[in-house]
Amino acid sequence: MSTKDKIIQTSIALFNQHGERAITTNHIASEMGISPGNLYYHFKNKEDILRNIFSLYKNHLKDNFIPMDKNQDVMAQLAGYLDSLVELMWRFNFFYNNLTDILSRDNELKAQYLEQQAQLLEQVAAVIAGLKYAEVIEIDDSDIVELAHMVKLTVSFWTPYVKAHSEDGRLSKQDIFGGIVKVILLFKPYAKGAGLDQLKELQQEYINKQLDVEQAVA
Repeated sequence: MSTKDKIIQTSIALFNQHGERAITTNHIASEMGISPGNLYYHFKNKEDILRNIFSLYKNHLKDNFIPMDKNQDVMAQLAGYLDSLVELMWRFNFFYNNLTDILSRDNELKAQYLEQQAQLLEQVAAVIAGLKYAEVIEIDDSDIVELAHMVKLTVSFWTPYVKAHSEDGRLSKQDIFGGIVKVILLFKPYAKGAGLDQLKELQQEYINKQLDVEQAVA
């Protein structure tokens, strides 16, 4: 791994552990055992680091939220999308936890974020349309974008919600799986025929994953 990549990975770890606001470039350099000058050779400042982290975030979404293949198992594809959300919400949880503050300090990053979120809304809407086409759910076309907004809202604000309701303010991996269960719940009122059983089965899979992580930690 290059020094630049190590800086990125160390930054993500420190931001997740202590909160982005509390970590400076000096903290990152110290954690890595390098001089601040060495860090500044690769990144101009912390905002530069955050923009590079956001690029990883965008690439993850781009690579994992591809359009549904109508000739493949739709529920398996939905599970793949949800698995990618677990990774995203866990790996970049600091970004969700401090989103408004981070964006308020960097107009360039905010512009990138808004552009990416507009694209993501289209991607989520396409997933919902794919579920409708496969007759897993029944939903008016006019409501698809609104449901997509609700999915995005749940994902974006689930981790800060959990931390705000935690006595120690900590986030665990099982909390992330709990958030995915809530996302699946959004689809259930629209379930059609056998689609309800399919969604219930998928929801139970993530409840089981949540319990497995909890038992592994205990």
